[in-house]
Order: sequence, then structure tokens, then C-alpha cells
Amino acid sequence: MLKKKSLSDIIILVKDGGKMTFSSKIKKEISTTECTRAEYLSELSGIIRTSAEIKIYNIKIQTENKFVANRIFGLFKILYDINLNISLRKNYNFKKNEIYVLELKKDTLKVLRDLGIVSEKNELLRIPSESLLSDEELRRAYLRGVFLVSGSLNDPKTSRYHLEFLINDTEYANFLNKLLNDNNLNSKILHRKKGYMIYIKEAEKISDFLRLIRAYNGVMYYEEIRVYREKINMTNRINNCEQANVEKMVATSNKLIKEINYIKEKHPELNDLYNKIYTKKDMSYWERLDKKVQEYADKNGFMYVIDEEPFFKNPTGKPIIINYFYHEKIRQLSKNK
Repeated sequence: MLKKKSLSDIIILVKDGGKMTFSSKIKKEISTTECTRAEYLSELSGIIRTSAEIKIYNIKIQTENKFVANRIFGLFKILYDINLNISLRKNYNFKKNEIYVLELKKDTLKVLRDLGIVSEKNELLRIPSESLLSDEELRRAYLRGVFLVSGSLNDPKTSRYHLEFLINDTEYANFLNKLLNDNNLNSKILHRKKGYMIYIKEAEKISDFLRLIRAYNGVMYYEEIRVYREKINMTNRINNCEQANVEKMVATSNKLIKEINYIKEKHPELNDLYNKIYTKKDMSYWERLDKKVQEYADKNGFMYVIDEEPFFKNPTGKPIIINYFYHEKIRQLSKNK
């Protein structure tokens, strides 16, 4: 019995490229994803609707990515047993890159109807048929196809977090943006001269998208880098906070030294009191001051409280005197003396 051919068995000859970008690595990974026929249809629909040049008797798809070219060729072979015409041409905007051109020149209308891109009346549908997006797996497959031909993702190790899709028309861009946000990906649209950019900038949401399209190796790499960067950022914040605290302590100490020197110079009579309180730990001065302030408050009808005690509005309407110095610790030290 013949073994059923899988997508990974279908390989076309393409030139080997140079060093791969992070986006290319993700596309390489998802280009080997095996799934159901219905999912293949949704994925191919996303590819064709997003990037193909569609005519009644011709469908043309162009890509610089060899893995994407292989995937598209394989999808047509699996679904329709069709060998696409493939050609290679120079990209004069980027001399080092070459473009793979894949063309379908037969059964075009049948394929487009099957992929939910044109109606039975041969009219181009602005958004794909609901049958291709009827469950979660089909929607994931559709987004996988969209990413293959229009998605770009920065490497989190070397750049900021950024995932984007470049889309030509307004209605389709809004449709894709809604499809992404139905999965809580917090994507946004930016209008550009030659179309629209749908983008995601949150690291966690980008990881969720990679998981959505089954780029599991990409998810592991992305999460590893994300956690590492967050650890570094947290360490920097802690160090900055500690540095700020040290600078604040130094500034406070310098201010205190300056004030002490001022007292020594301008009010030498207070030196003995300072030494008595802060060197000999004699708190009797605060105790005497507390009694004097209490007497003054009683004499004038003022409310007098220690900072640690609860207090309310003075019923007499007169001011409240609050002693911020004679707190519990000092009172205890006074008693011990």
C-alpha cells in the first residue's frame, strides 16, 4: 500500500540563501506544519488573498523566502495536485536577493472559489468566506498563511519587540486587525503611503501570536530572550533605585553636617546641648520641653498632642500644637534615665 504523501515530502529546488533573519527562521519552522485539508485550505486562502496578483486566468505569487515558496508549491500539490510554474528573477532593489515567482495558469476560478476568494458569480470577495474561518484551528491556519507572505518580526535579542503585517487595502486590513484582536493580541493599524501596517509591540502578545500559528520553537526562543531582558531591566531598576537612595542619604548627611557646622559657628552655646542629647543620649531636655509646651497650650486653650497620638479638630477652633520630637522612643529613654 502506498504511503499518503505529506507536505514535507514535496520540495522544490530553490537556491540556498545566506544568513537567515529571525522572521525567516519562524517562516521556516511553520512552513513544515502538518495539518488537516481544511486547515491547508484556510492557510492557502490567507496566502493568496494577502499577497497574490489575481486575474481571471492567472494567479501570481512572489516571495523572497525559499521556505515560503516551498510551502505554497506544496499546498497546491497536496490540495489540487497542481504543479505551479516557478521562475526566479533578480530583485533590483536589493541586489543580493532573488524573487521566486509562482504562477497558476489553469483551473484558476475553481481554485479561487474553493479558497473563498471569489463568489459563484466570479466576484472578488473583500473578506474571505466564513466557511474558511468557522473554527479556531481554521482561523489559526489563515493567520499562519498571512504571516508567511506579509509578516515580519524583529529578533528580540537585537532589537525592540515588533511584529508587523503589510496590507494593501483598508477593508482587508480592518478584517485582519479584528481577527488578531479576537485573540486578544492588541494589534493596531497604521496608515502608510502604500497601504497599511498592522503591528503588535507587546512582547507577551507577540509570543501569543507565535503560539497561535504553531511556531513553538520561536515561542521558546522569544520567551527566553524576553525573560532575560526583563531580568536585566529589573536589575537595572533596582540598581538605579539603590543608587538614588545612596545619593539621597549622602545629600541628607551633607545637609546635616552643614547645619551642625552652622550651629557650632553661629550658636556655640548649643554645642553642649547637642552633645548631651546625641552623644550622651540624655533626653531630659525633651522631657522639660514637653512640660513647658503643655503648660503653654493649657494657658492659651490650645490642643497639644504628640505626633504618634490620634487627634481631631480642636473644638475651640484654636490651633493644635503637635510635638514631632517627643515620640515614644524618646519618652522611654527619658524614663530610663
